[in-house]
Formats: sequence, C-alpha cells, structure tokens
Amino acid sequence: MIPSRADSQAFVVDETAAGERLDRWLASLPGAPTRSQIAAAIAEGLVTVADRPAKAGQRLRAGERVVFRPRPSEEATTVAAEDIALDVLYEDEHLVAINKPAGMVVHPAVGNRRGTLVNAILHAYPRAEWPGARERAGVVHRLDKDTSGVILVALSAAALEGIAKQFRERTVEKEYLALVRGRVAAAGTIDAAIGRHPRDRKRMSTAARKARSAQSRYEPLERFAETTLLSVRPRTGRTHQIRVHLATAGWPIVADPLYGGAGRGGARRPMTRLALHAWRIRFDHPASGARMTVTAPLPADFQAALDALRAGHSG
Repeated sequence: MIPSRADSQAFVVDETAAGERLDRWLASLPGAPTRSQIAAAIAEGLVTVADRPAKAGQRLRAGERVVFRPRPSEEATTVAAEDIALDVLYEDEHLVAINKPAGMVVHPAVGNRRGTLVNAILHAYPRAEWPGARERAGVVHRLDKDTSGVILVALSAAALEGIAKQFRERTVEKEYLALVRGRVAAAGTIDAAIGRHPRDRKRMSTAARKARSAQSRYEPLERFAETTLLSVRPRTGRTHQIRVHLATAGWPIVADPLYGGAGRGGARRPMTRLALHAWRIRFDHPASGARMTVTAPLPADFQAALDALRAGHSG
C-alpha cells in the first residue's frame, strides 16, 4: 500500500512486474493515489528507483527498489497563480515562448512553491487547457535555475503533445551561449554518456555507473585571454548536459559552482552567476507545421561581461 502518512515506503519489483511502466505499476498497488497524483509526485522527485530520481515512463526491472515518499498535504502543495512579469518573446493561441531570467526556478517543488515560472504562467494564462498536474502548466522542457533564456510553454493539450513529440524525436534544435574558462581552439562534438554522480547526488557525471548517451556540438565564437564564448548545440537533453560536457572537456562554464567554474584558478570571473544562456530554439509550430526560430537576447549581466572582456582584450 502506498503511504498516506508522513513516512516513506519501499517496494521491491518482482518478476511479474518487470518491463512495466513505473507510473502504471504504482497505480496498480493497493491504496494507490490517482495517476495524476503519482505523476505529480514523480515530477517533484518524490519517487526513486534504485536510489535514482524516477521518470514516469521508465521500465522496471526485477529486483529494483522503488521508494515512494508521500507528498505534503494538498493545501501545502497547491500551486498559486502569481502576478510575476514575464518577458514574452512569441505568443499565439497555441504556445508562448518566454525569456526566463537567471535565478528563476521553472517548476515548484517542496519548499519552493512561490516565485517560479509556473506560478507566473498560471496567472498570465488562466484559460490555458493543460493536461495532467497543475505544477507543469504546459512547460515542455526546462532550464536550470541560474540559466537564462528561451523556454517553450504549450497552451493546449494538442500543442503540448505536438512539441513534446518533437523533443522525443530530437527535431527541436536548441542553441546556447556559454562563457567558459580556457581557450577553445576549434569546433567539435562531445559524445559522452551522462548519469548521476556515484558519490554526489546533486551532480551528474560522465563517470556514472548507469548513464545515458549524450552529445553536444560546440563552436568557439570569441576568444579572450582566459575565457571563450561558445555556441553549444545539445543533441540530447540530459540533466546538466552542457555543464557536465564542457567541464569534462576542461572548459567549465564561468561561475558554475557544481562543475568547477567557480574557483579562481588564475582565471577571471566576469560573471557572478552561471554563464549559460539558452539563446535560440527552432521547432515546428504544433498547429501550422511551419518551422519557427525564437531567439532570446542576452541579459544585461551577460552582455556587460562580454563588453568588459572585449574591452580588455582589445586593450
């Protein structure tokens, strides 16, 4: 039985459940909550499989340990609509593209229920028809808290599925700007699988015991004395992919506290937050099918850092 009390409960997957989807298996257990509640719990990181954050559609293996942590009370988990200004880059009846500022969390989570992008979307688009949990609010993909830039939000179930399908089929093209420590001589591709770090659960790693394939294409745009501005195009969408790949290659992103860009190491630190910006995204419009390109201008802090580096470099 899935717990309704404050403690967690663990299950071991038996052979008869091997190959089943996690969300469907949980819903079949005695005393299980609804599928939407299970989906919300998984989205908030309250379900783990083999001590790793779980995904709703992942297939189970016999002998795996599944831990389900109960959500706080419904009152505590209600996501409020908040009047937070949004920088809208594109909008129609099907979707909206937003320029997310650095420092804004995308999805609410336990202990962080206010001030997120989802809170703002719920206020700005109260008539949108989103399927599933309110906590998702049509957001198709995500950006880290300190990453700025363009993010897509579907305003209907059809648009959500249409865009999500493109992400699954990898036809969406995303391009980031990253300011990294070190001088990158030439363009290239990093092909290194990524998984949860074997010791630090907050980090991802290319040395993980269980990892998923990941590819990132990079190209130097400008070189400075101790830093390089890169264009990065991830082929896959793994957690922290660009940060991990560039750090593994020896070029950690400036001001990245998790992957080596925060230390001094003789390198200048022109920014005080993660120097990563989701610059451009290309996708097919979910209704018309037209190929679209949406670009998010650089935020002021990133632009100021580049201006300072250019002035110093020319001097």
